[in-house]
Amino acid sequence: MHLPEATATGVGSLPGGDAREAARVATEATQGMAFLPELPARGPGADMIGRSLGLLAEMYARVEPSGWRFGDRPGRDSKRARSWLGEDLDALEEFTQGYQGLLKVQAVGPWTLAASVETRHGEAALRDPGACRDLAASLTEGLTDHLADVRRRVPGAQVALQLDEPSLAEVLRGQIRTASGYRTYRSVDRVVVESALRELIAAADVPVTVHSCAADVPFALLRRAGAAGISFDMDLLTERDWDEFGEAAEAGTALFAGVVPGKDAPLSDPAGSVSGVRALWRRLGLAPGALGSSVAVTPSCGLAGASPAYARAALVHCAKAARSLVDNPE
Repeated sequence: MHLPEATATGVGSLPGGDAREAARVATEATQGMAFLPELPARGPGADMIGRSLGLLAEMYARVEPSGWRFGDRPGRDSKRARSWLGEDLDALEEFTQGYQGLLKVQAVGPWTLAASVETRHGEAALRDPGACRDLAASLTEGLTDHLADVRRRVPGAQVALQLDEPSLAEVLRGQIRTASGYRTYRSVDRVVVESALRELIAAADVPVTVHSCAADVPFALLRRAGAAGISFDMDLLTERDWDEFGEAAEAGTALFAGVVPGKDAPLSDPAGSVSGVRALWRRLGLAPGALGSSVAVTPSCGLAGASPAYARAALVHCAKAARSLVDNPE
C-alpha cells in the first residue's frame, strides 16, 4: 500500500451516536486517509462485532444474554446492524463529495469473529472448523459487496479495507476461553489461519490492513497472507517484534503505529508522541527519508470510550505527529 507522506487516520470507532458528526470528524480531522466510523454507543449492531455480522452473506446472528449467536434467519439485531451501516454510509457519502484520497473501511476479521460469536450450541464458532470455513466464506462475499457499495458512493476514493483481528494472537496460542470459562479452545494451525486470511484478502481486491491492538502481532504471518498494511499499538511492541517490524518496513508494508491514547488523556507535543517510532526506525538502520511515507499515525485503538472533544483532538494530534515524521525523521 502506498501511503501519502504524513498519513494519519483513526482505527475505527468514535464516541456518541451522531452519524453525521462522526463522518465529519473522520473526514476532516484525519490526514491522508479518511475512514468510515463505527459508533458502538448506539448499542448491539453498531459495535464492531455486530456491524461485521450484519455484513455476512446468508448468515445471520442475534443477541443473546451471553453475546452474539448465529441463527437461522435475519432478525431484529441483524436488520438493525444493516440499518445503522446504511446511515453511516449515507453520512460518509455526504462528507466525501469530490474526495480523491485513501478511504478506509473496517470489518472484524474471520478469526476474531469466530472467537466472538456462538453457534446454536453455545460454544464459539472457533470450536468447529466447518463453521470457521463457512463464516470466512460468508464474510468474504459480504465484504466484496460492501466494498463495491463504498466505491459507488465515493467514486474518486482509493478504498482500503482494515480487518480487525484483536483476538488473532490468542487464537494462534489456544487462549480463547470456552463458554464455561474453565477451558480454552485448541489453537488453530497457523497454516489454516494464514490460508483463510489470504483468501479473504485476495477476494477483497483492495489494499488490506490488518489491525490488532493486542500484544504479539504476527507480522510475518500477516505479510505472507498478503496484508498490505499492519496496524498495531506501538506501546505493546517488544524487542522480539523489532526484526519483523523492520522486515515489514523494508518490504514496503504500510505500518500503522498506534501512539495516541484511545481514552481522554493529556496530549503531549506531537513530535514526542512518535519519538518511539523514530527511535526504533533509527535503531533498525532504516532509511530516514522513508519514515514519513512508510508509517501512518493512529490512536492506539478505537476512540469509542473517549469524549467527543478528545476524539477530534486525538485525530488532529495524530495528523500533526505524522507531519513531524516527515519534517524531522531523525
